[in-house]
Amino acid sequence: MAEVVLRAALAAAGLDTRVAVDSAGTGDWHVGDPMNSRARAQLARRGYDGSAHRARQFNDSWFAERDLVLAMDASNLASLRVLAAADAQPRIRLFGEVTDLGAVDVPDPYEGTQAEFARVLDMLESAMPRLVRQLAAAFDDPASLNA
Repeated sequence: MAEVVLRAALAAAGLDTRVAVDSAGTGDWHVGDPMNSRARAQLARRGYDGSAHRARQFNDSWFAERDLVLAMDASNLASLRVLAAADAQPRIRLFGEVTDLGAVDVPDPYEGTQAEFARVLDMLESAMPRLVRQLAAAFDDPASLNA
Protein backbone atom coordinates (compact mmCIF):
# COMPACT_ATOMS: atom_id res chain seq x y z
CA MET A 1 0.00 0.00 0.00
CA ALA A 2 2.80 2.42 0.86
CA GLU A 3 4.36 2.18 -2.59
CA VAL A 4 1.05 2.98 -4.30
CA VAL A 5 0.32 5.93 -2.00
CA LEU A 6 3.85 7.30 -2.33
CA ARG A 7 3.77 7.05 -6.13
CA ALA A 8 0.51 9.02 -6.17
CA ALA A 9 1.89 11.66 -3.80
CA LEU A 10 5.04 12.03 -5.89
CA ALA A 11 2.97 12.38 -9.06
CA ALA A 12 0.85 15.07 -7.43
CA ALA A 13 4.04 16.93 -6.48
CA GLY A 14 5.51 16.57 -9.98
CA LEU A 15 8.31 14.35 -8.72
CA ASP A 16 7.23 11.04 -10.22
CA THR A 17 9.87 11.21 -12.96
CA ARG A 18 12.64 12.14 -10.51
CA VAL A 19 12.11 9.59 -7.73
CA ALA A 20 12.15 5.84 -8.28
CA VAL A 21 9.93 3.91 -5.89
CA ASP A 22 9.59 0.20 -5.34
CA SER A 23 8.48 -2.18 -2.65
CA ALA A 24 9.84 -5.44 -1.31
CA GLY A 25 9.50 -7.53 1.80
CA THR A 26 12.26 -9.03 3.88
CA GLY A 27 10.73 -12.51 3.67
CA ASP A 28 10.00 -14.69 0.66
CA TRP A 29 6.61 -16.10 1.59
CA HIS A 30 4.52 -14.02 -0.88
CA VAL A 31 6.98 -13.50 -3.77
CA GLY A 32 5.08 -13.11 -7.03
CA ASP A 33 1.68 -12.77 -5.39
CA PRO A 34 -0.59 -9.80 -6.07
CA MET A 35 -1.36 -7.34 -3.31
CA ASN A 36 -3.66 -8.57 -0.56
CA SER A 37 -7.23 -8.18 -1.80
CA ARG A 38 -8.29 -6.18 1.28
CA ALA A 39 -5.38 -3.77 0.75
CA ARG A 40 -6.30 -3.42 -2.92
CA ALA A 41 -9.95 -2.80 -1.99
CA GLN A 42 -9.06 -0.07 0.52
CA LEU A 43 -6.79 1.59 -2.02
CA ALA A 44 -9.51 1.45 -4.68
CA ARG A 45 -12.04 3.06 -2.31
CA ARG A 46 -9.75 6.08 -2.19
CA GLY A 47 -8.92 6.20 -5.88
CA TYR A 48 -5.63 4.30 -5.96
CA ASP A 49 -4.82 1.33 -8.19
CA GLY A 50 -2.87 -1.48 -6.55
CA SER A 51 -3.52 -4.07 -9.25
CA ALA A 52 -0.01 -4.00 -10.75
CA HIS A 53 1.76 -4.75 -7.46
CA ARG A 54 3.53 -8.10 -7.09
CA ALA A 55 5.36 -9.12 -3.95
CA ARG A 56 9.14 -9.28 -4.08
CA GLN A 57 11.88 -10.04 -1.59
CA PHE A 58 14.52 -7.41 -0.87
CA ASN A 59 17.93 -8.33 -2.22
CA ASP A 60 21.02 -7.02 -0.44
CA SER A 61 22.58 -6.03 -3.78
CA TRP A 62 19.88 -3.33 -4.06
CA PHE A 63 21.52 -1.21 -1.34
CA ALA A 64 24.07 -0.01 -3.89
CA GLU A 65 21.26 1.25 -6.14
CA ARG A 66 19.11 3.03 -3.56
CA ASP A 67 19.55 6.33 -1.77
CA LEU A 68 16.93 5.53 0.86
CA VAL A 69 15.42 2.28 2.10
CA LEU A 70 12.39 2.63 4.37
CA ALA A 71 11.31 -0.13 6.73
CA MET A 72 7.71 -0.07 7.86
CA ASP A 73 8.39 -1.58 11.28
CA ALA A 74 11.22 -2.32 13.70
CA SER A 75 11.36 -5.99 12.74
CA ASN A 76 11.91 -5.22 9.07
CA LEU A 77 14.36 -2.48 10.01
CA ALA A 78 16.42 -5.02 11.96
CA SER A 79 16.31 -7.50 9.07
CA LEU A 80 17.49 -4.86 6.61
CA ARG A 81 20.30 -3.76 8.91
CA VAL A 82 21.57 -7.36 9.08
CA LEU A 83 21.68 -7.49 5.27
CA ALA A 84 23.41 -4.15 4.79
CA ALA A 85 27.10 -3.36 4.71
CA ALA A 86 28.34 -0.52 6.91
CA ASP A 87 28.17 2.07 4.13
CA ALA A 88 24.46 1.35 3.52
CA GLN A 89 23.39 1.58 7.17
CA PRO A 90 22.68 5.35 7.16
CA ARG A 91 20.34 4.93 4.17
CA ILE A 92 18.08 2.49 6.05
CA ARG A 93 15.42 4.29 8.02
CA LEU A 94 12.17 3.54 9.80
CA PHE A 95 9.26 5.00 7.81
CA GLY A 96 7.71 6.45 10.95
CA GLU A 97 10.91 8.31 11.80
CA VAL A 98 11.11 10.20 8.52
CA THR A 99 7.42 11.05 8.33
CA ASP A 100 4.89 12.74 10.59
CA LEU A 101 4.22 9.45 12.39
CA GLY A 102 7.01 9.80 14.91
CA ALA A 103 8.91 6.57 15.53
CA VAL A 104 5.84 4.32 15.43
CA ASP A 105 5.69 1.16 13.37
CA VAL A 106 3.24 0.92 10.50
CA PRO A 107 1.43 -2.31 11.33
CA ASP A 108 1.04 -5.10 8.80
CA PRO A 109 -2.70 -5.73 8.61
CA TYR A 110 -2.28 -8.85 6.44
CA GLU A 111 -4.53 -11.04 8.59
CA GLY A 112 -6.66 -8.13 9.72
CA THR A 113 -10.04 -6.64 8.97
CA GLN A 114 -10.99 -4.01 6.39
CA ALA A 115 -10.96 -1.50 9.25
CA GLU A 116 -7.34 -2.35 10.05
CA PHE A 117 -6.36 -1.91 6.40
CA ALA A 118 -8.20 1.44 6.37
CA ARG A 119 -6.32 2.55 9.50
CA VAL A 120 -2.98 1.71 7.89
CA LEU A 121 -3.99 3.59 4.76
CA ASP A 122 -4.92 6.58 6.95
CA MET A 123 -1.42 6.43 8.46
CA LEU A 124 0.22 6.26 5.05
CA GLU A 125 -1.79 9.14 3.62
CA SER A 126 -1.04 11.33 6.62
CA ALA A 127 2.68 10.55 6.42
CA MET A 128 3.33 11.04 2.71
CA PRO A 129 3.32 14.86 2.53
CA ARG A 130 6.34 15.08 4.83
CA LEU A 131 8.13 12.26 3.02
CA VAL A 132 7.52 13.95 -0.34
CA ARG A 133 8.83 17.27 1.05
CA GLN A 134 11.95 15.51 2.28
CA LEU A 135 12.49 13.77 -1.04
CA ALA A 136 12.07 17.07 -2.88
CA ALA A 137 14.58 18.73 -0.55
CA ALA A 138 17.05 15.92 -1.17
CA PHE A 139 17.52 17.13 -4.73
CA ASP A 140 19.15 20.24 -3.25
CA ASP A 141 20.86 18.44 -0.35
CA PRO A 142 21.17 14.62 -0.72
CA ALA A 143 22.49 14.34 2.85
CA SER A 144 19.09 15.47 4.15
CA LEU A 145 17.70 11.97 3.56
CA ASN A 146 19.97 10.61 6.25
CA ALA A 147 19.34 13.36 8.80
